[in-house]
Amino acid sequence: MKMIIFFLVLFGANVIQAITGFAGTLLAMPVSMQLIGVLEAKVILNIMAFVSCLWITVENRKYIKYKILGKIILLMGVGMIAGIWIFDKISLDFLLPCYGVFILAIALKKLLIPKETAVPDWLLTLSLLAAGILHGMFVSGGALLVVYASSVIKDKDEFRATVAPVWVILNLFLMLSDEIHGYMTAEIFKMTGLGIVPLFLAIYIGNKIQKKINPSVFLKLTYVLLAVSGISVLVP
Repeated sequence: MKMIIFFLVLFGANVIQAITGFAGTLLAMPVSMQLIGVLEAKVILNIMAFVSCLWITVENRKYIKYKILGKIILLMGVGMIAGIWIFDKISLDFLLPCYGVFILAIALKKLLIPKETAVPDWLLTLSLLAAGILHGMFVSGGALLVVYASSVIKDKDEFRATVAPVWVILNLFLMLSDEIHGYMTAEIFKMTGLGIVPLFLAIYIGNKIQKKINPSVFLKLTYVLLAVSGISVLVP
């Protein structure tokens, strides 16, 4: 039963990923950790996000802002190395509540104070480093990346197209790290293989919805679900 719920979560999260270009793994990770375990969720969702974002990148490559993409990759890459080290060295009993509080705070901020304010350049740079750290720990740097990306990219198509290859490149690095650490087990590959069909179906449906739905309405629903996910980490 847990596996069925996991694949349903995977499907729903990747519909959202296809529509918005972010939030898929951030939304799926808290629930998935409860269902299949922290390490397993981290490795599988990383692979799924890589595949999903590779599809989005190829389809929307003409809209990519390469100069902005380069800066994001550089700063998040530095942060991600630190995040991988933190995940290996610090107890999950400490990290998981911090992660839950972060997710809940992001969701409540977006729901209660949706208006975006001007952010100083130094804080934008810091948000990219912090996004990398979170991505290295829990494959969930999307919320902080959006703080930066939404400040420098205003066009919806360019935003989605530029954010997607960030996850392609960084998640590939994480996959190599997971392989080196011995996390890529036969069971991981089996679960990933079973998840490919719902993943592709989710991307297809998300791409169709993306052309028709009001993004602001859908983002509100996403943040409500994100708040529930954060609470689920804090109250297992």
